[in-house]
Amino acid sequence: MACARAWRGDGEILASPITLIPTIGARLARATTDPDLLLSDGEAALAAGVWAVGEPPPALEGWMPFRSVFDICWAGRRHVMMGPSQLDRHGNANISAIGDFDRPTRALLGMRGAPGNTANHPTSYWVRRHGPRVFVPRVDVVCGIGYDKAGAGKFLDLRRVVTNLAVLDFGGPDRTMRLVSVHPGVTVDEVVAATGFELDVPGEVPESPLPTEDELRLIREVIDPKGLRDKEVPTP
Repeated sequence: MACARAWRGDGEILASPITLIPTIGARLARATTDPDLLLSDGEAALAAGVWAVGEPPPALEGWMPFRSVFDICWAGRRHVMMGPSQLDRHGNANISAIGDFDRPTRALLGMRGAPGNTANHPTSYWVRRHGPRVFVPRVDVVCGIGYDKAGAGKFLDLRRVVTNLAVLDFGGPDRTMRLVSVHPGVTVDEVVAATGFELDVPGEVPESPLPTEDELRLIREVIDPKGLRDKEVPTP
């Protein structure tokens, strides 16, 4: 539900969710609040309607070869939700390596599209396990740029950070990370303790809204009928 809200009001742009939970969120957004969102089949076409994760779309509505993705990105007509391995309070994201870049202790995905994504169009993040190993004072490698980088403010648009505990944005002092809401059953103190840097916490932090009955039906019966989401974020 919180992931779906990240695309609210985006209009006719390409939604690019990375991994399962953001994919469910993007399809839920299209099925409810944002029917103009464009969704790819993951290869070279735009898919019509809303369909189950792990299954091919029932119908296609447009051709989108890979070269067209770059035109969409550079024009700012895309909103991606990525999964960072590390994220700092300014929004710098690391998906490349852990440790010294010359001799990393862990090699990850590489830079991939993170620099171009953050420099050209709206970017949000999904973190399936909120903890101090992800939310760090300083990322080991800057892949996606944050608000403290020189010249980042002109086109940089970091929208939302959604985790298994909370929703956050960059509305804090000097565009630092701010706590927007905590999920039902989670306390502000739990989120603060699981964050490896000083988090901006407003005086009153609301609870993240629960999905409606219709949204639950869409998730359970249409978008994720196999319950794959429970393997990524187990139901309490």
